[in-house]
Amino acid sequence: MIEKNSLSKYKTVFKSTSLESNAISFRGFTNANKDWHHPATPTIDLPKMSDDETDEEFESDVLLEEEPEFVEPPMYAVIMYNDNYTPMEFVVYVLQSEFKHSLDNAVDIMLKIHNNGQGIAGIYPKDIAETKAQKTNQLARKEGFPLLTQIEPHQG
Repeated sequence: MIEKNSLSKYKTVFKSTSLESNAISFRGFTNANKDWHHPATPTIDLPKMSDDETDEEFESDVLLEEEPEFVEPPMYAVIMYNDNYTPMEFVVYVLQSEFKHSLDNAVDIMLKIHNNGQGIAGIYPKDIAETKAQKTNQLARKEGFPLLTQIEPHQG
């Protein structure tokens, strides 16, 4: 059984921790504006550098003989092949939506594909080229067209 004195003690604790207080502090976080939408802002005390300390003290002892060389990934061309069933408008649409060509560029590429039997839709690293070719082939099958797109290594 709880005594009356202990109940008044609990009431005092609840009053002191109520949300009506100006600021609530919990483990270094302060919520002064009492807005539950925003996370509490941590309060961090960072040591201040004196004026005589410089960045030279924090430099690494590792010396590199020369800059590391960055090698460009091998590029692959996404080749679209002409067929007698896929409409020219669909090819232009695919070139604009999947390969991000402008309308004029897409029409030029479509005409090269139509006249030469094949044409380059874009040049990308291998994984991106494979993804674009697969997406194009899937979109064509979904729309009921036999448009074929493959990738080939691209030199220069």
